[in-house]
Amino acid sequence: MKFIDLRSDTVTEPTQNMRQAMFTAEVGDDVYGDDPTVIALEEYAAKLVNKEAALFVPSGTFGNQLALFTHCTRGNEVILGDDCHIVVHEVAASSVIAGVQLRTLTSNKGELDPKQIQARIRKEDEDIHYPSTGLICIENAHSCGRVIPLCTMEKIYNLAKQKEVPVHLDGARLFNAAAYLDVDAKEITKYCDTVMFCMSKALCAPIGSILAGDKKFIAKARKKRKVLGGGLRQVGILAAAGLVALHEMIPQLKIDHENAILLGEELSKIPGISVNSEDTHINMVFFDMSATGFSTDKLVEKFYNRGIKINGEEDGLMRFVTHNWISKEDIKFIITSMKEVLAGK
Repeated sequence: MKFIDLRSDTVTEPTQNMRQAMFTAEVGDDVYGDDPTVIALEEYAAKLVNKEAALFVPSGTFGNQLALFTHCTRGNEVILGDDCHIVVHEVAASSVIAGVQLRTLTSNKGELDPKQIQARIRKEDEDIHYPSTGLICIENAHSCGRVIPLCTMEKIYNLAKQKEVPVHLDGARLFNAAAYLDVDAKEITKYCDTVMFCMSKALCAPIGSILAGDKKFIAKARKKRKVLGGGLRQVGILAAAGLVALHEMIPQLKIDHENAILLGEELSKIPGISVNSEDTHINMVFFDMSATGFSTDKLVEKFYNRGIKINGEEDGLMRFVTHNWISKEDIKFIITSMKEVLAGK
């Protein structure tokens, strides 16, 4: 059975062009630095985000944690939002790998208050009890589905420069944010020192993310990537798919966003379902269906039997994610299925 998969945009399969590129990819040993396809990917990725250099890494979590590991020394403090991906969904890797303390701020749906950040920046020479702030992390687009305004990013970045603290951007869905804001990705990444973005989510590559920054940072990160076991060999086979993703798939994101809005609008018409339409900035639809009285665990089962894969609720909310393999016809079927399941059919 071919499933409609709404669990995430990580479920996207490679396109035919990606499969062909992988099949014919010219490869070498990337640890020695002689895989031409990886080199081409890293150079192109760096240009896309206007950074001096880039590094191919296996995953978004790997890229974020490598950034913390490279920016910070053990015992540093990292300022970030309490609902960001690094805190919520990266299994406390920061304590295991970088050995840093996370100092979280309450965010407003992913948006951090620059004044609160300023109040929490600490230097160890100020007080014998203080750790030193080694990094500020922001996320855009945010895991909650919202895009952070550029004016907020600019304020945080300018503040960080004054305090001589680097800024890392978790840009797992960077190009979704750029599509929503209708700007080039460079307009977002100019407000950070380093950025990680994924090619394995809505861009459909089977694996891989990019960490980008200045040449000195990336040289240091390349060695630390080896420490983490991320020194891969003939990885040009995977980098080839990443190149296709960056060249061909970015325009698709606006279609994914349109489909998410359509899905949210249709779900909101169903009695008992409350859609967070104000949060549908990218390809994620969050909604509360508690008023229907229908078990979300049961919905997962019923949908699966109809050929639709979904996750259960998290913190009281359901999340449906659109992507390249979700069509408007699929959305019609999803809505029909929701109505029928809730009606007991």
